[in-house]
Amino acid sequence: MLPNAQDGTAYVDALWRSYHRQRTMELRNELAEYYLPLVKMVAGRLAISLPSHVDKEDLLSSGFFGLLDAIERYDSRRKNKFETYAGVRVRGAMLDYLRSKDWIPVTMRQKIRKYEQAVYELENELGRPAKDEELAERLGISLSELSELVTQLNTATIIPLEEYLRSDTPEAMEMSPVQSVEFKELQDTLAQAIDRLPEKEKMVISLYYYEDLTLKEISLIMHLTEARISQMHTKAVFRLRGYLARMKANLL
Repeated sequence: MLPNAQDGTAYVDALWRSYHRQRTMELRNELAEYYLPLVKMVAGRLAISLPSHVDKEDLLSSGFFGLLDAIERYDSRRKNKFETYAGVRVRGAMLDYLRSKDWIPVTMRQKIRKYEQAVYELENELGRPAKDEELAERLGISLSELSELVTQLNTATIIPLEEYLRSDTPEAMEMSPVQSVEFKELQDTLAQAIDRLPEKEKMVISLYYYEDLTLKEISLIMHLTEARISQMHTKAVFRLRGYLARMKANLL
């Protein structure tokens, strides 16, 4: 919830009415200033798992432009809350910024591909989530080396599932009927994949993507360290990506 939301409800409602009538830059900027805490909240949530060299101010700037875009595009007749709509636009703008910067080093990409391929092949053979011991054996490394590898891969798992784990994306709101059916099928497939996860990983995915909790908040709920929660998040994401890849391969 935005700060002072209760006190400012009448104010922002009047501001929206004025903006719908006049659509001036001044009114748009007033709305943007009111909803600026939303940008900071989304940036803070994404920044938790980002490496230190990613510029947080640039992340905020990209989110602010996403907010302006949301204000200009928002159609109150659709009956969806602006905060929900804007949150997705802001998040999407930030993810676009991260993609454009290509901030993952080449050596890390190589590790990602090797780990992802191992998870894909092993779980395809086993028909169940692979255990750490099995994955370490497949990769030819020790359990401690596997743990270190997963920690290194944490920064690679920010982007991949955001587009699929939310039913309230702008794209879902604006899709054609055929696109909506395809998107729903993808979400149903991902829901099946989530059900197959080990219980703790399933809980992390649920709390992080659906309850919008930070990794720190999840660590307090599950009574585990934030580093451990981050590792479980990484493992879950790669399992889900592997499951989606197998489903796609079966359809071809």
